Amino acid sequence: MITADFHTHSSFSSDSTEPLLEMAGAAAEKGLKTICLTEHFDPDYPGGEFLLDTAAYRAELMRVREALSGRVEVLFGVELGIMDYLAPKLAEYAGEWDFDFIIGSSHLVDGKDPYYPEYFESLGSRNGILRYFESILANVRAFDGYDVYGHLDYVVRYSPERSYEPLDYREMIDEILKAIIARGKGIEVNTAGVGKIGYPHPNAFILHRYKELGGELITVGSDAHDRTRVAADFDRAQAALEAAGFDYYNVFRGRKAEFVKFQTN
Repeated sequence: MITADFHTHSSFSSDSTEPLLEMAGAAAEKGLKTICLTEHFDPDYPGGEFLLDTAAYRAELMRVREALSGRVEVLFGVELGIMDYLAPKLAEYAGEWDFDFIIGSSHLVDGKDPYYPEYFESLGSRNGILRYFESILANVRAFDGYDVYGHLDYVVRYSPERSYEPLDYREMIDEILKAIIARGKGIEVNTAGVGKIGYPHPNAFILHRYKELGGELITVGSDAHDRTRVAADFDRAQAALEAAGFDYYNVFRGRKAEFVKFQTN
């Protein structure tokens, strides 16, 4: 059993309307020990979306932490939208705040979000996926101010086929994983993939390769944007981790990783 959700969003993220108190309260109601809020900060997202009032967010989180003390641990995190040229700006931002945990994610490729059809219309499915992985490799080589890299095959959620063969991208995937591991960083199992593509991100092949290459740090997150999705499909996440050879997951406090063995019901 997994008792910590390390990828969640409240109304401090522009794609959620759920109050932070409701998100954290849902974690308590579902029997979690810990929830980490990881609000979006994508400083170059087109139209100015996904900017974050970090001071207001932190103040509310501290209020909620106090209100729910003894019921659930509420941690202060952020999800950074990484692009290689933003590395200095992101490093400066991350250093200004006392985050417990930072996810690095790729939401844009060459200024375009694969969420929108125009991305694959211009590149096609195979090239669109390949270009996404190429951009992640550039990102992890340029910036290491994160703790885990999020939803590594996010791009597949929106590809025309909603599926792909990871072996077609094995060389690129291996280079990404080696770069992440060499820098002492981890990856996440993101259960939002279950409702989109039928399994948690990333694909089982990537999880197995991460383990085979010596990867150790791994968190689990629902990517919930409303209270109903907190800890959703965590049974699927645990099954995927166990199949890849993991008998634990990680939690972070003060940017330091702790290893937590799976609990039995």
